[in-house]
Amino acid sequence: MADNKLYYGDNLVILREHVQDESVDLVYLDPPFNSNQNYNVLFAEQDGQRSAAQIQAFEDTWQWDQAAARAFQEVVESDGGKVSQAMQGFRVSLGENNLLAYLSMMAPRLVELKRVLKNTGSIYLHCDPSASHYLKMLMDAVFGPECFRNEIVWKRTGSHGGSKRWGPIHDILFFYTKTNDFRWNKTYQEFDETYLNDFYRFENDKGRYRLVTLTGAGTRTGDSGKSWRNVDPTTSGRHWAVPNKIVQKLIGNKTIDSLSVQEKLEVLDENDFIYWPKKGKVPQYKRYIDENPGVPIQDIITDIKPISSQAKERLGYPTQKPVALLERIIEASSNEGDVVLDPFCGCGTTIAAAQNLDRKWIGIDITHLAVSLMKTRIKDMFGGEVDFEVIGEPVSLSGAQELADYDKYQFEWWALSLVAARPNDKKKGADKGIDGRLYFHDEGGKAKTKQIIISVKGGGKVTVSQLRDLRGVIDRESAEIGVLMSLANPTSAMRKEAASAGFYKSPWDKKDYPRLQLLTIEELLDGKGIDYPPAEHVNVTHKKAQRAKKKTKQMKLGFED
Repeated sequence: MADNKLYYGDNLVILREHVQDESVDLVYLDPPFNSNQNYNVLFAEQDGQRSAAQIQAFEDTWQWDQAAARAFQEVVESDGGKVSQAMQGFRVSLGENNLLAYLSMMAPRLVELKRVLKNTGSIYLHCDPSASHYLKMLMDAVFGPECFRNEIVWKRTGSHGGSKRWGPIHDILFFYTKTNDFRWNKTYQEFDETYLNDFYRFENDKGRYRLVTLTGAGTRTGDSGKSWRNVDPTTSGRHWAVPNKIVQKLIGNKTIDSLSVQEKLEVLDENDFIYWPKKGKVPQYKRYIDENPGVPIQDIITDIKPISSQAKERLGYPTQKPVALLERIIEASSNEGDVVLDPFCGCGTTIAAAQNLDRKWIGIDITHLAVSLMKTRIKDMFGGEVDFEVIGEPVSLSGAQELADYDKYQFEWWALSLVAARPNDKKKGADKGIDGRLYFHDEGGKAKTKQIIISVKGGGKVTVSQLRDLRGVIDRESAEIGVLMSLANPTSAMRKEAASAGFYKSPWDKKDYPRLQLLTIEELLDGKGIDYPPAEHVNVTHKKAQRAKKKTKQMKLGFED
C-alpha cells in the first residue's frame, strides 16, 4: 500500500473509518466558509426546512437545516464535556442560523482530528475573521486552552476597499498542539530590506555586517577575564564572549578546545571579524549577514504574498493558498517522513508542499473536481515519481454509473481525471460543448500550446449528433483533437462519423492521430487513454535541489541566533 493517500468523500466519515488513532503528525485545514456574503446573514434565524447542507465546488456555504440540526444534536449528546457545553452556549447566544450550522459541522471533525493526532502533533486551522472568534472557543473546548500556541495573522492581500470599516486584508491561523510535548523546528524567514538597512548598515569585501558586543555581563577569573590587546573587559564588569562556532569554522578541523580565549580572538581579528573603534573603546564583533539563516518566524506573516493571477502555481481555485505558506508551517511542525493531513484538501496545496518537503500525506475532499485537480497537480509537479493511492473513486462500470446517477458534475470531474484533463470553467455560463481540456506541446523548442477538447456523456445512450456537435466545437476552438467519453457504447454511425474527421499529424513524431476519438468509461478503467503526441519531457518542478542547497548552506555555516 502507498504511504500517501487521497480520499474522495465526507471527511468526517473518512476520518472515522480510515484514519487510525495517533497516526498523524500535523494537520492543516482551511474549512470552507462563505465570508463574502453579508455578515448579518450568518445570524439570520432559519426554520430548519432549507435543503440539505452541502459544500459544492467554489461555493463554501453552510446552511442551518435538518442535517445541521442533527449534527448539533449528535455533538451535544455524544460528547458530554466541554465541546457539548460550548455548542449549547453557541445555540443560546447565536440562535439557529448558518453560523451555528458551520460550528455544528466543524465540532465533530475537530474531535476526530484530535483523535488522529499523535501526542507530539500539531494542528493549524486557517479561517477569516468572520468566524475566527467562535472557532477559537471551539478549538479551546476540543484541545484545551493550555494547548493553544499562537494566533497567526497572514496578510493575504495588499489593500481592500472597506465600506465604512477598515479594509479586511488578513486571515487567521490558530496553532494548537495535542500536548505540551510537541514537535517544533526553529524556522526562519528572509530578512526584509528595512531590517537590513536598519541593522546591517556596514559593508566590506566579505559582505554586509552589523556590529555586536564581544563581551558578556559579569567578570570571570579564567581566560575570558584576561586582557587582550591591552583591553581588559573586567574594568567594566564584563568578560570576553567569543562566538565559538565562527572560530571553529575558521580553523577547520583543528580542535577549538586547545585554544585560549585570546587565541580565538586573534583568529577572529586575522579574518576580519573584529572592528576596532577609537582608542580606549572595547572592540566589537562583525556579524556578517550570511552567518544568520534569517529571522525566526513571527506570528504576523507579511513576506508570503497571495497567489497572483499570473503565478505559475495558480490553478484557478478561489481559495488556493500559496505553497510557501504551507511549506513554512510544515517545516516548523514536522520532520521528513512525518504524516501531514489536510481534511479539506481543495486543489492540493498542502499535499504538494508536503511532497516537496519529503513528508507523507493524506488528502481528503468531498468533490471529484478537487480530487481531479490534486491528481493532475501531483503528476504535473512530480511526474511519475510519487506513489499515492486514490480511495473512494469508482473502480468499476457499475460504480461509475452510480456516480453519474447521483451527480452528473461529480461524474464529469471524475471522468476527466482519468485522462488528467482540466475541467472547463462553468461558472461563466454555458459550457459551449466543452467539459474539459487537455493541453500538449509537440513542436520542439517552440512554445505553441495545442489543445484537446473533451466532452463527457453520462447518460444511457449517445448519438451521432452529439459527436457532430463536438466536431463543430473543435473547429470553432481551433483544437487539434476532440474526445467524446461516455458510459454508453458508441453507435456504428458515431464510429463512421469519427473516422470521417481525419487525422492530426504531429510535427514531433510525424505520426497521425485521430482528430475525433471515442472512449468509453469501461475502456478508460481498463487503462486505455487518449491517443495524442507524447510529451517531449516531464516537467518536474520538484524542489529537492533548492532544499538541498538551503540545507547545505545552513550546515556549512552552522549559525543560529
